[in-house]
Amino acid sequence: MAANDAVSGGVKQVKVPQDRDGQRLDNFLLGQLKGAPRSLIYKIVRSGQVRINGKRAKPDSRLAGGDEVRIPPVRLDAPGESRAPPKSMLDRLAASIVFEDKALLALNKPSGIAVHGGSGVSFGVIEGLRALRPDEPFELVHRLDRDTSGVLVVAKKRSALLEIQALLREGEDEEAPNKKYLTLLVGKMPSGTMTVDAPLQKSVLQGGERMVRVDPAGKASVSHFKLIERRGGHSFCEVTIETGRTHQIRVHAAHLGHPVAGDEKYGDREANKRLVEQAGLKRLFLHAASMEFALEGGAKPYLLNAPLADDLRTALDRLA
Repeated sequence: MAANDAVSGGVKQVKVPQDRDGQRLDNFLLGQLKGAPRSLIYKIVRSGQVRINGKRAKPDSRLAGGDEVRIPPVRLDAPGESRAPPKSMLDRLAASIVFEDKALLALNKPSGIAVHGGSGVSFGVIEGLRALRPDEPFELVHRLDRDTSGVLVVAKKRSALLEIQALLREGEDEEAPNKKYLTLLVGKMPSGTMTVDAPLQKSVLQGGERMVRVDPAGKASVSHFKLIERRGGHSFCEVTIETGRTHQIRVHAAHLGHPVAGDEKYGDREANKRLVEQAGLKRLFLHAASMEFALEGGAKPYLLNAPLADDLRTALDRLA
């Protein structure tokens, strides 16, 4: 079904192909309604206009092969009206590619770029890649906070997407486990490794902002913080996560009493202000350094690395 059909025609009933089994509804609709912003997709789903087998659904509902999806007519920009991502953003994305083969593409995602558009963001990584290479069927494998830099994996083949998502338990996790992060925590952490085993509860504030807190009613969440070295009264650490909840490292670090440096949402404002003055740190010091997994039933291993961003390395050097 083409996007123009959705504009000119009425309601469409689309049968889900077998190779889309397990796909989220919002991602399926983005493929059906080419050029539709994610905010519009959420709006038509939440208003009940989109149905799966005649029943209301949520944006994160999982489809099964053979399902019938009702798609309402929507107003999309004509081909000549749609805005493209800015060239400066496309240049940054092209320069950030650190690995590519026939199945996957990996980026060292810059801080400040969302993984996809929505919630006030016009364009994200996935929209940028599709603009760079309009003939390739890119799909996000997992998420990464907008302010976090580092390894982000995008699938070029549906089979690779499904296999990695199964490995990463993407259905329940926002960010992928099996990754190592580098972070600067405020204050002096003890030597060795500190484990935080604290359930996290996610809520959405008015306006769409996501907030996460430690709450016994939340989902099980485990993070391991290993001290690498102390710098200028702060602690440079490696973090591994057993789960991949939204904002997990940031909330767990704050729960320890050592929030992530530069974190405006969960951090220490006074410490952040001092770090701007002392080290020029103007953003969240959290970087997804590596990600490891294997495809083809374990026969094809991947170890993807993303070097620490220059601005974080510079801030770290200034604290020495």
